[in-house]
This record gives sequence, C-alpha cells and structure tokens, in this order.
Amino acid sequence: MLMRTTDPFREFDRLTRQLLTGDGTPAHPGVMPMDAWRDGDTFHVEFDLPGVQPDSIDLDVERNVVTVKAERPALAGVGEQLAAERPRGVFSRQLVLGDNLDTERITASYDSGVLSLQIPVAEAAKPRKISVASKAAAPQAIDA
Repeated sequence: MLMRTTDPFREFDRLTRQLLTGDGTPAHPGVMPMDAWRDGDTFHVEFDLPGVQPDSIDLDVERNVVTVKAERPALAGVGEQLAAERPRGVFSRQLVLGDNLDTERITASYDSGVLSLQIPVAEAAKPRKISVASKAAAPQAIDA
C-alpha cells in the first residue's frame, strides 16, 4: 500500500511550479528534458517523453526552427489520487538550428519513452577540397 506523507515544502514547490510555469497547461507547456550531441556529420537530439502515446507527438519544422509538442493526458476516473508527481498535460520545446544543418532530411523515432531526432549536416556546410591551378605548375589541392 502507498503511504501518503505530508511534506509542506514539496507541496509548496509543486504549487510554485504550477503557478510560475503552468506545469503542462496548453497556455504554459511543461518541461521536456533534452540531450543533444554531434557524431560525425549528424546531430542527435533526444527528448524524454515517458508515458506519451506516439500519436500525440507533433513535430514541425519551419525554416530552421524545430518544434516538438506532446501531451500526456490527465488521469480520469482512477478514484482517489494519493500522489501526483508526474507532470501531465502539454509539453513543448523549440530548437533553433543553424544554417549548416539540413532540415529537409530530419528523421525521427520514438522508443521506450524517448523521442530521437537525427539531423544531418547540410552538404554545403561540409568541408571540401578546392583545386588551385597555376600556369607554371600542375594543379594542387588546398583544404578548405
């Protein structure tokens, strides 16, 4: 059985978060933790969305801004609620991507509560070699 203890500081913290952040209401989306890293020519971004149904995830790209929205619905008809520490409601996060990333080729997957994005580096942003011609000598390659 779950024992309910009253911690006035925890309750105060929860109320403060709700008032200041909205804690998952449509007007004030909740927190969506994220990790991002680069591995070679691909940027990887992972968002923690445990308990979110894949069909509630909305991923939009407009110019160089990626917007991720998801919703974990409120519990309904579960009887007397003894604890409510998991955030519910709407979650949203926007990422502003640099011009060196190819937003046309973003791929996404959702597994075990983690939304993963793979964003490739744009071909124009990759290093390339430029050949230098000389009238006196054969062409030489210089790294760009």
